[in-house]
Amino acid sequence: MKAIVAPLVLISLFLAGCGTSGPGALFRKLSPHEQYAQTLNNAGLQHTALGKAWAMAAESSLRRPLSIKIPFKESGYFPAEDARATAYRFRAQRGEKLSISLEKRPTTEYHLYADLWKEGEQGETRLEASADTGSSSFDYTVREEAFYILRVQPELLRSCEYTLTILSGPSLAFPVKGGKILSFWGAERDQGSRSHEGIDIFAARRTPALAAADGVITRVGENTLGGKVIFMRPKNESYNLYYAHLDEFSKAEGSSVLEGDTLGLVGNTGNARGGSPHLHFGIYARNGAVDPLPFVNPERKMPAEIRANQQYLQQRMRSSAKTQVLRTGPGLNFPPVKTIAPGTLAQVTGISASYFRIYLPDGEQGYIAKEALQTLGKPTRSLTLAVAKELYDTPDVLAARKQLLPAASTVDILANFENYQYVRSRTTTGWIVKEL
Repeated sequence: MKAIVAPLVLISLFLAGCGTSGPGALFRKLSPHEQYAQTLNNAGLQHTALGKAWAMAAESSLRRPLSIKIPFKESGYFPAEDARATAYRFRAQRGEKLSISLEKRPTTEYHLYADLWKEGEQGETRLEASADTGSSSFDYTVREEAFYILRVQPELLRSCEYTLTILSGPSLAFPVKGGKILSFWGAERDQGSRSHEGIDIFAARRTPALAAADGVITRVGENTLGGKVIFMRPKNESYNLYYAHLDEFSKAEGSSVLEGDTLGLVGNTGNARGGSPHLHFGIYARNGAVDPLPFVNPERKMPAEIRANQQYLQQRMRSSAKTQVLRTGPGLNFPPVKTIAPGTLAQVTGISASYFRIYLPDGEQGYIAKEALQTLGKPTRSLTLAVAKELYDTPDVLAARKQLLPAASTVDILANFENYQYVRSRTTTGWIVKEL
């Protein structure tokens, strides 16, 4: 089980403020989610069943997130009657800029909280970024390759729909206008004696090599491999950009530059002499070279559009006549969560591409192909009760009893779950224990 660095149990300002580890965590600004948690605490709702359920949903979603791949787009739904949260786990590379947006319906009079957490090597999570109180969108520059978890949760007693979009793009500007990357990180060099510590961007000789960010020129000089080279430190960053094989310098050491300024001209100096002009672009951090492609990759992929019919969002449906597989993510390449028996009741709480995200009666979430569900309009069959049956609110004999169905009464069976049947009587719907 994962350790949660910020276990929002709604019992004190201290607990509400523990979103990050370290000596200064207690004194940092609370996220909008934590501010709302503190509001519930001040109102005494931490002692109520609903308040506890909201806090538990926030915690448990981080322990059992869904799996997705970036870019990603999904429409989702939260019912007012249940305290729920949904968390999405994905891998992100150092240098990427994540753009996270939430379009919500209705658009006013309630808050939908979005928090981004980084997962540590031991499974612990640390809060990295949140949507501002007045917005449901934010950007985040990835400074460490890791798994990240985005948690989405509404305030209590509010039904809402939302569309979540997560895109990734470069955190730096592309350093050669019109240039093309033809050699990548890790390619063999010198008969395999070393690997390529950068990317090669090919362009016409004396094409301007541009500053990829605001910053300072930290070194200008020449070396055997790179020929004429420039090192640049972006503003507020701990790494240096490396421009090599330049034909000419345009900036002196110590110069301040703005993004887009010309630092030099593309050439083929150093060990590129005699070859096609290109810029060798590298990034050097404290622990050595890192792959610069995620920092400047001009190719921006868009998520698959939602192809499933959105009229099914928030509806109760049942699985088809065949056993189905519930998966951690929207696709066959994601691991299975469990198998689902034919006719199992499920509420559609999300739609991504051609997959439904469903919520089972026991609280389990996962993804299933849209073709695997059908509406409840037509019952599977009718049943005449041999004995009187208690009709429960949920599939649990300890749940609230809605009514007593008399013997010889007829009900329509709409779906099932484990040892219970979801039925419709003349006046209402609910759960009965399956007859043996």
